[in-house]
Amino acid sequence: MTDLTLDDARRRDAADPLAPLRDRFVLPDGIYLDGNSLGALPRDTASALAEVVQRQWGEDLIASWNRHDWIGQPQRLGARIAPLVGAKPHEVIVADTTSTNLFKLIGAACAARPGRATILSEPGNFPTDLYVAEGAARMFGDRRLKTVAADDLVAAIDGDVALVLLTHVHYKSGRKLDMAAITAAAHEKGALILWDLSHSTGAVAVDLNGCDADLAVGCGYKYLNGGPGAPAFLFVAERLQEKLRSPLSGWMGHDAPFAFDDAYAPAPGIARFLCGTPSVLGMAALEQGLATVDGVDPAALFAKASALGAYYIRLMDARCGDAGFTLASPRVDAARGAHVSHAHDQAYPICQALIARGVVGDFRAPDMLRMGFAPLYTRFADVWYAVEVICDVIATRAWDDPAFLTKARVT
Repeated sequence: MTDLTLDDARRRDAADPLAPLRDRFVLPDGIYLDGNSLGALPRDTASALAEVVQRQWGEDLIASWNRHDWIGQPQRLGARIAPLVGAKPHEVIVADTTSTNLFKLIGAACAARPGRATILSEPGNFPTDLYVAEGAARMFGDRRLKTVAADDLVAAIDGDVALVLLTHVHYKSGRKLDMAAITAAAHEKGALILWDLSHSTGAVAVDLNGCDADLAVGCGYKYLNGGPGAPAFLFVAERLQEKLRSPLSGWMGHDAPFAFDDAYAPAPGIARFLCGTPSVLGMAALEQGLATVDGVDPAALFAKASALGAYYIRLMDARCGDAGFTLASPRVDAARGAHVSHAHDQAYPICQALIARGVVGDFRAPDMLRMGFAPLYTRFADVWYAVEVICDVIATRAWDDPAFLTKARVT
C-alpha cells in the first residue's frame, strides 16, 4: 500500500499547513503521542515563567496584582479559551481544577432545578466526574447519581433529571458524543447539561453556543499545553449567569472582594464562579500554552487530529491486524476525538516496552493502549514510526520482560 509508506507520511507532513506550529514546542527525542494526557512544553514557557518569578514576583512583589494584572488573569485567559469552545469571551473563566469546577457547576445546577432528584451520566465516564457528582448528590439535598449507557442516554432523560453530566470526548475510547442532539434532548425535558471538554479543547472543534449548551468545564494541561496541574476553566452560558450561584462562595467571587464585607454578594456575570486567589504561576504557564494555538482555526486542528488518527488506525490494521489488538475507538473520523485506543490483553507491558524504545503513549485500565495525536506538533511520520516500533515490540516479544509487568502509580 503506497499510501502507508514512510515516504507517503513525509509527503503528508510536507503538505500539512499546521506543520510550522511544531516549532512552538520543545520536544524530547523519540515520539511523543501522549499530548492528550500532558501537552508538550511550549518553547516560550520557561522564559515567561522566569520573568514572572524574577521580576514580577521578585522585584515588583505585591504591586504586580495591578501593575501586571495578576488579578485579571482568570478573565483574560478565559477570553482566550472562548474561541476554542464556541463561547463568548465573558462566558469562560479560568480557575481552580476541573474537579473543583465540576463541583461548583453541579451544585449551581441542582439548586436551579429544585424538586428534581437525578444527576444523569454514563458508566465509564471519567472517574473524577462520577466521583464529584456522587459526592455532590449527597450534599445537595435528596439527589442521586444515575448512570445509563451512552446509547440510552436520550431516552433516560425525564422530568426527574436536574442535570445531565457528560464528557464530550470519552477519555478512554475517544468516542465523541453528539453535543447538539443530547443538549436539545436535555432541554426538552427541562434539564440542564454540563459538558466536560477536557479531551476536546484545543484539538476537537466545539461550539457550545451553537449547541445551546448550558455549562462546561475543561482542563489546561492537555491540548492547551499549560503544564502539569495547569488551572482549569469553566463556561456558563450568558443567559444563566445571573440565575446561578456557586456553592463555593469564596472572596474572589464576591461583588467587591476588596471591600472586605462580612456578607457574601455574588459578583455579576462569570466572575461569581471564582473562589480563591488565582494561581499566578500556573496561569502564566497556561497563558503561554494558549499562545501556541493563537490564530489557529479549531476546525483545522480537528481535521488534522482526525487525519492522524485515521492514519494510525489504517497502519495498525495493515501491520498489526493479527497481533491481538482490537480497535476500541470509533472508526468513523467524525465520531472520534484526537486519540485512538486499542484493547490488548498485554496492553500494559506493551506500553512500557514502547516507552522504553522512545514511543510514549499511555495505558488505561483494564486493557487499553491509548495514543494521542496533538495536532499542533504530531507528524504523520511520527505515527508511521510508532507503528513500526509497535510491530517490532510484538514480533520480538519485547513486552515479555518482568521489568514491564509492575505497574507504576501513574499509568
